[in-house]
Formats: sequence, structure tokens, C-alpha cells
Amino acid sequence: MSAVVGLKKSSQLPLWARAIAEPAQEYGPTPLQLIAGQIPPGLRGSLYRNGPARLERAGQRVPHWFDGDGGILAVHFGDAGATGLYRYVQTAGLVAESKANRYLYSGYGQLAAGPIWQRWGSHPKNAANTSVLALPDKLLALWEGGLPHRLDLENLETQGLDQLGALLPKQAYSAHPKRDPKTGDIYNFGLEYGKEIALNLFRSDASGQIRQQASLPLERFSLVHDFAIAGPYLIFLIPPLQMHVLPLLLGIKSFSDGFQWRPSLGTQVLIIDRETFQPVTTFEVDPWFQWHIGNGYVELDRTVVIDFVRYADWATNQWLAEVVTGSPRTESKGYLWRIRLDIQQKKLLESQQITDCNCDFPLVDQTRVGQLASSLYLLSDSDPKAPVQEMFDSIARVDLATGTVSKASLGPGSYPMEPIPVSDRLNPDQTWLLTIVFDGQQAQSSVQIFDAHHLESGPVCVLALPQIIPFGFHGTWRSV
Repeated sequence: MSAVVGLKKSSQLPLWARAIAEPAQEYGPTPLQLIAGQIPPGLRGSLYRNGPARLERAGQRVPHWFDGDGGILAVHFGDAGATGLYRYVQTAGLVAESKANRYLYSGYGQLAAGPIWQRWGSHPKNAANTSVLALPDKLLALWEGGLPHRLDLENLETQGLDQLGALLPKQAYSAHPKRDPKTGDIYNFGLEYGKEIALNLFRSDASGQIRQQASLPLERFSLVHDFAIAGPYLIFLIPPLQMHVLPLLLGIKSFSDGFQWRPSLGTQVLIIDRETFQPVTTFEVDPWFQWHIGNGYVELDRTVVIDFVRYADWATNQWLAEVVTGSPRTESKGYLWRIRLDIQQKKLLESQQITDCNCDFPLVDQTRVGQLASSLYLLSDSDPKAPVQEMFDSIARVDLATGTVSKASLGPGSYPMEPIPVSDRLNPDQTWLLTIVFDGQQAQSSVQIFDAHHLESGPVCVLALPQIIPFGFHGTWRSV
């Protein structure tokens, strides 16, 4: 798949497309203007967000949202107010393409320009555009298929690739690490594609240094974006995709185009002991696809419970590709589901849809990762019949005991990003949700803070950002 021509006229597109019409503009530390409300006195620390900041170069747009160069937003909350800054991750690929003023490398959906033989065996550009991990002395910009980039926590200066003491130069370190709230240990994985496919597992201490790793062979050449901690287990849900590796290695097809949907295979459940990194069991269940898992835990009867956003098939990947056009047309909606698994009998005990609106980016409070949680937070449509070309317009809280969903709808033309739950440092029972909102009517981005248990009351604080922040993927909070 090659680069595509730029956006249509803005008047023909949904309002959210104004956020991605032009490459994002960097800016240095800027005091943020208070538009409404007040910053809660117990909210002190830094919000970081990552996402594709540049989707176009020299009049050519990338063919998939996942191919955009990563940009990081930092919002530092202190006693004197909030300060924001925005920087591109200075990857080797971005630097080279900026100098050449054209696309040079293949990516997730993009094939490099030039003859096929120049693409044989080449490694895709590390876009550093998916997520962030805040460590005591650095911020990591994460991407699916390569090493993390190390950034300064305060000024977001790119300091280079980081092997975390053990990673190999071309090894993948996924964008969805999980931190054990009791020990501070960080778990992550990476897929390794070749003649065979391997699941590489990593366990780091609280500083990010890898202290344990293992490599497990997988049966299918699939795609795994996320996983769950559930008590003593690591849970992987491997969708029924089949990658044809040879066209990928020969540079004939992109990674995105190399997958085929094979529902007859079913979704494979892989359960791993997180102390030993040894497989506990594996079995197949109904076919589905998922990008994101909200959480997992083990009940008293040893049943494993997983909450995740489920798609019927692989059409979600095409919808995500079409985002760069500003008007996606492929029908693909995800819904929050809960499954219960019996490890001993290797079977799915129960499968239940929880929400009736399209949703994604599920998160629980960091203190409840891998344990029973009372609430789960996500992005959602306000209307089950929302048109396919629209972005999410609401943030939601799901009461996991009752299934009750409460929402904050941002209103016509306003679109939030993944809501990050943050515990108040003065009152641990108080949870705030932090999100970045793009107002398509005013062409302005803002930081908005919500009381997680009173979403319907609207934001308790709104802070103006000096430039538009393009829609991104994942963020994190770092307390001080």
C-alpha cells in the first residue's frame, strides 16, 4: 500500500477531520489558560499522551493511521497551574524523511518508494507513535514493532533508543506494558516474526530495567496488540488472523495488508504463569478480534475474568486505515465484553456484551490492574446509531458490578481522547478522568478534567492548549 493523496476540502468532512488535516505544530513549555473551573488541589503530576502527529509529507498522506510520526503531549500540573508542551519524537526515520522531504521507509501500512529489491528484508520505520511509559528518570515513547525511544520527562527531548538493559537492537517491545500495583514490576511482550513466530516476554523492575525474559513459540502468525494481567497469570487472546510472511519479507505487501481473517481458527486463549513465564494452558474459543483489553482478574473459584473491547472481525483495521482520509466508510464497531474462562477445563464458561454503543480504549485505575475493579473507563459514542464516519464523542464509566454505564457527552463537534483515571493525592477515594478534547467548531484542543463518578455534571476544569493536538492513541499519568 503506497501513500495516498491529501484530504478533501474540509467542508466535505466531519468536524473531527480538522484535527488531522495538517501536521501537528510543536510548542515549548506554555502556561495553559484556564477556560472553566479549577484544577483540583489533589491533582499534581504530569499527563503524557502519544499519537500520530504527522500524516502527510510533501502532499502525500500515509495510507494507514498507524504510520503517522509520533508526537508527545506533556501537561505538567503544579501549585502555580498547568504547563503544556508538544514535541515530535525525533526518530531516525523522521529525521531522514524531514531532510529528504519525502517518505523513505515502509511502515505498518506503507511500502517504501522505489524498486521492490530495495525493500527485501528491510525493517519498517519505528514511528514511536502508540503509547508512553513514565519511569523514574525517563519517558518511553512506545511502538509495536521496535525498541522504545527515551525522552526527557520535563522537556520531551528525544535521547535515543533504549534497550532497557536487555533488548536486542531490532527487538519489539509492545505499546501496552502492565505495571503490577503491588510490586511495581512491569510486564510486557513483543512479537518476533520470521520463519516461525515467537512471543517474547519481559519483566522489568520499577526503573524499567529488564530482569527476566523468555521466548515462547506460537502456533499462528497472528497479531497481538495487548494482553492482561489476571492474578498470577498473563492472558493473551490471539485472534484468528494468518500472516503470509513471504510477501512481507519480499516487500510486496505491507504488514497491514499481509493478514487474512480466518474465523474457522477461532480465537486462541494463551495463559502464562507470570512468575515462571511458562505456559499454563491454551485453547480455542469463538472467533473475534480485539485491540484493547481493559483488565483481568481471578475469582475465588479460580475462574478467570477478562473485560475487553470486541470486534466481530478484522474490518476494524480497514476503518483505521480510512481515518487518514477524514471520512472512514467501513462498518466496524467494538463493544465492551466480559468473558469467564475455566483454566482447568480449558473452556469459555460465559461471554457477555456489556455496552450497546461503539467504544474503545478501556482502562481501570492503576491500583486495580490484575485485580477485581469496581469501574472501567473508556471512549464511547453517545448514540448506538452513530454514523461510521464519526469519532467518539463521549467518555464513559462502566460500573462492573451492575453493568451501569454513565457518560459525559462532549456535545456536537467535540471529540475526546482516551480518558486516563488518576487518583487524587489528597483523597484516594476520589478519581479524576483526564482527557484531551478537540472542538471541531472552534478548531481548538483543550485538557478537560472530570469527576469519574459524576461524569454527567461535565468537566470540573478546562484548560486551553495553544495548538491543535491530533487524535492519538494512549497516555499515562506520573504523580509527583
